[in-house]
Amino acid sequence: MHKILVLWATPRSTGTAFEWMMRQRGDMECFHEPFGEWWYEGDGALWPRLTPDSPRKPRLTFEKVWSKLKQAAVRGPVFSKDFPHYIENHWNDEFLGHFNHSFLIRDAAKVVTSVQKRWPDVHLKELAFLEQRELFDRLADRDGKAPPVLDSDDLLENPEGMVSAYCDAAGIPFIQEALTWQAGAGTEAYSWYDGGSWHETLRASTGLTAQQPGYVDISGAPDHAKRLYEQVLPHYEHLHAYRLKV
Repeated sequence: MHKILVLWATPRSTGTAFEWMMRQRGDMECFHEPFGEWWYEGDGALWPRLTPDSPRKPRLTFEKVWSKLKQAAVRGPVFSKDFPHYIENHWNDEFLGHFNHSFLIRDAAKVVTSVQKRWPDVHLKELAFLEQRELFDRLADRDGKAPPVLDSDDLLENPEGMVSAYCDAAGIPFIQEALTWQAGAGTEAYSWYDGGSWHETLRASTGLTAQQPGYVDISGAPDHAKRLYEQVLPHYEHLHAYRLKV
């Protein structure tokens, strides 16, 4: 069984674009947030904003999702982009030992304002910053070294250099051709949530191309967003200190 290369991300952090690049490689079976479908909608769903009217998949269990991933890893190399809060109740050595871990972070103000714009009442738990830091620290303590951390702003400014550095850190070959693709990315075929409506920018794109990442001023955000930002900022800054550099 191959170790599963996993990218533990926060929402709105260029994670799906990175996943789309990994799909262009053609040498891995790729999964889009497989544990999220269970966390939001499955049997024993843990979504904190769950209501009686929320979409549900009562036959979807954590065990079924995990079994599907392991079966894929028996067939060949696997890449998965996911969020760490989905699996925080399963952080044991046996489970974590099946993965080759890596992390994707993004400026806290950008994540919070982007998510809160779509979900005005977004819960702190859905942002994943605390869980990302806790998992990162657990793995660093276990291994005696920090797992690879990729920052979204660095990725946008220098996609070729940062993807190459990521591949080197993850122990996989760098494939430059994977950085470009045809516009019209069919994310709806892989996204279990809302037909991939969060991926409009990706669908219009033709690859990971160098661009200025921009700046978000949190002072003009709604009060709820500012409170969330204050809570998550220390966790972003903690991982940012370990980010890959070229």
